[in-house]
Amino acid sequence: MEKREKLYEGKAKIIHATDNPDLIIQYFKDDATAFNAEKKGSIESKGIMNNKISEVLFKYLEENGIPTHFVERLSDREMLNKKLDIVLVEVVARNIVAGSLAKRLGKDEGELLPAPIVEYYYKDDALGDPMINMDHIRILGLATDEEMAKITEYARRINGLLKKFFDKRNIDLVDFKLEFGRHNGEILLGDEICPDTCRLWDKTTGEKMDKDRFRRDMGKIEEAYAEVCKRVCGEQTSIPIF
Repeated sequence: MEKREKLYEGKAKIIHATDNPDLIIQYFKDDATAFNAEKKGSIESKGIMNNKISEVLFKYLEENGIPTHFVERLSDREMLNKKLDIVLVEVVARNIVAGSLAKRLGKDEGELLPAPIVEYYYKDDALGDPMINMDHIRILGLATDEEMAKITEYARRINGLLKKFFDKRNIDLVDFKLEFGRHNGEILLGDEICPDTCRLWDKTTGEKMDKDRFRRDMGKIEEAYAEVCKRVCGEQTSIPIF
């Protein structure tokens, strides 16, 4: 597989073309951002760990009937993926009150929701990724009703699958963000699934094991990512956790 020109560089990844027009190479960076890139920094080896975690979770979802863009992990920081026309709707699934939901609903962080919530956000950095609904999606022409029905169905199924996966590893899946795209007429799960895109709390201690440690200056960021990588990938790490 020949890596060619850079197509796009985002906050956490660089996308390269390949000699196959249907495939791209996704490079995972150590850069970290929060609050719509108002806070910037770096988390050592984050790209390596997120690449490994995403590989395991994409394979797990594929095995359970969720189509994804994943093809194979090429190296510590590179993943070969199917090229997607990204749907500009970020989907957030929530199981426990945290982050912006606590502020919007006036509820205490950590409260278990009686049922999962699925939310939609307009993927536009300049606007701060505002929360939107189906009427907005139709007016903006972001996706068809049929595409959104499929995306929502996948999001709910993914939530159920990942909750079970993390529960077995003594981790609460609090909430997480998903991105989808079109590939040869099919809706596929894209982007990554990792502590950058998920809120993950240790079930025993309640300790945060995700990017909130960076957002809130809590320290032990690398240690938290390493612990998630160890539990998800079954790899030992010499970094102590909590």
